[in-house]
Amino acid sequence: MAKLFEPTKLNNIELKNRFVRSAAWLGLADRDGYPTEGLTRALVEAACGGVGLIVSGHVYVSPEGRAGRRQLGICSDDHIGPLREVAKAVRDAGGKIVAQISHAGCEAVAQPAGSTRLGPSAVERNGRPRCVEMMRDDLVRLTQDFAGAAFRAKEAGFDGVQLHAAHGYLLSQFLSPYRNKRQDGYGGSIENRARMLLETFEAVRAAVGAGFGIMVKINSEDFREDGLTVGEMLAVSAMLEERGVDAIEMSGGRVFSRGFSPHTTGKTDDEAYYLEAARAYKEKVRTPLMLVGGIRSYEVADRIVSEGTADYIALCRPLIAEPDLINRWESGDRRPSVCESDNLCFKGGIEGTGVRCALRGKQGGA
Repeated sequence: MAKLFEPTKLNNIELKNRFVRSAAWLGLADRDGYPTEGLTRALVEAACGGVGLIVSGHVYVSPEGRAGRRQLGICSDDHIGPLREVAKAVRDAGGKIVAQISHAGCEAVAQPAGSTRLGPSAVERNGRPRCVEMMRDDLVRLTQDFAGAAFRAKEAGFDGVQLHAAHGYLLSQFLSPYRNKRQDGYGGSIENRARMLLETFEAVRAAVGAGFGIMVKINSEDFREDGLTVGEMLAVSAMLEERGVDAIEMSGGRVFSRGFSPHTTGKTDDEAYYLEAARAYKEKVRTPLMLVGGIRSYEVADRIVSEGTADYIALCRPLIAEPDLINRWESGDRRPSVCESDNLCFKGGIEGTGVRCALRGKQGGA
């Protein structure tokens, strides 16, 4: 049996293979953050496609932390029942699913009445205030918002949660010296900048217990001179390892990156954007690594896992283009994904009809 199709276990989550459907916003929740039939259908399609683990699109933990329209929410107990139906549908289709819990921070959309955007430091954009610096009470409340969201995910029957600390959202903003200019114990050194993420992780673990899966998604680096570096990512990963994180997914780039930022700029001729960072990770950290970013062919995926560069292969856009890709590869048809990495799949989400592959016109998960 190819190593890619070996069964593995993360905490108490038994996985049938080493393929992960990485998170992406689908634009298929309703205006109040509740799942629709279309969203459930997309996740079930991903489960039926053969992937070992599904990571939901980012789910906001509090109303002011919403990143975009038609984003899924988990900020109220009212969300538990509808999300339980989603988890059951995925489970009935033979899948495993974790909820990616997130807060957009300075990148949040228009705020609910009486609230304002929050970030590690105040930010101006076009000469106008974009967000305010979080006070101590805000920090405590937000860690508890994450913990509450994780508890709701557990109550809803999800197999675990993933803390979204990548791509320029709140936990990523704390890690980045570009966004984090604080002068207290949450700014300055990487140990201080990691404090919010670590305290959030500890609050989540206390809320869900030892047997529930907790993963973290982190940038390999920010791809700007004044952003998070590979060395700092390794330091944060080691801190998470000490606290017992079950897996780390490595991505990269941010909404404010300059230069190479495949998360936002799309097509590149090279597969596996973060290979060198992954190799450096494997020299320092023992926590299982999920690698995402530009992996399109079975041969590359197989080499990455066989050589020990990563433990799991995470795919996003290829599974939008071909939800059945993993089944196809397992059957022996090892042709690369048809995905062209053009990001046109997100056009439907922006227009309100849901993320779907422009090439094939087929609804999918991401």
